[in-house]
Amino acid sequence: MAQAQYPQHRRADTSVDPDEVAKFAAQSESWWDSTGPYRPLHIMNPTRIAIIKAALVDHFDLDPKARQSLAGLNLLDLGCGGGLMAEPMARLGARVTGIDPSPANVAIAASHAARLGLAIDYGEGTAESVLDAGRSFDVVMALEIIEHTSDPFGFVATCAQLVAPGGLLVVSTLNRTLRSLALAKIAAEHVLRWVPKGTHEFRKFVTPRELRQALEAAGLVPQPAVGMSYQPLKDEWKRSLDTRVNYIMWASGPQTS
Repeated sequence: MAQAQYPQHRRADTSVDPDEVAKFAAQSESWWDSTGPYRPLHIMNPTRIAIIKAALVDHFDLDPKARQSLAGLNLLDLGCGGGLMAEPMARLGARVTGIDPSPANVAIAASHAARLGLAIDYGEGTAESVLDAGRSFDVVMALEIIEHTSDPFGFVATCAQLVAPGGLLVVSTLNRTLRSLALAKIAAEHVLRWVPKGTHEFRKFVTPRELRQALEAAGLVPQPAVGMSYQPLKDEWKRSLDTRVNYIMWASGPQTS
């Protein structure tokens, strides 16, 4: 499928951090290497998919047992990277648009989806450029991206404007706690070396309270945060009540515009 083009913004008009974009673009060839720098996301993916699918099924009153339980939903994956979440959402039946500011990431994502015969509309752009294009979606996903923006709460406000009436915004990120500093920053980058050094900046981590306030300020109605916890003995992630490190929060938009 041809890649969409979106108008690009000046630095002052976007929450994109060029240094962060360059950081991930440098690793674009590794997105689908489950043993490479994105290994933590590959391991986390089944849990992320399960949590988000359950939230969407409940919100839109869909059939959780259907093979394509998200059929009919128009979904935007912001900061889609190589397509690790865009592809499973498409397999579940959603019409997926994947947007990323890195052309290298977009090329990898589009190539991988094409090889698998998945019709995902990938394009280079930002949340702001998609908004300028006048588009809106039933579901907007911003997963593990808010902590890499230059203006986290401005980014949330823009994402909220992309949600169609009655739609849902789904955000996942890292909590700013001593536990997340120890595990997501020090251990992951320096001890276990799961991800390259400098992948995360602790000061950019966002607490559930801050995210909730940003969502409410944007006119959305947030639900309680859902935690994700790593189980080292099983090398897997589980849904958890513990939101001290990784968590997901979603919020619904008004029923009418």
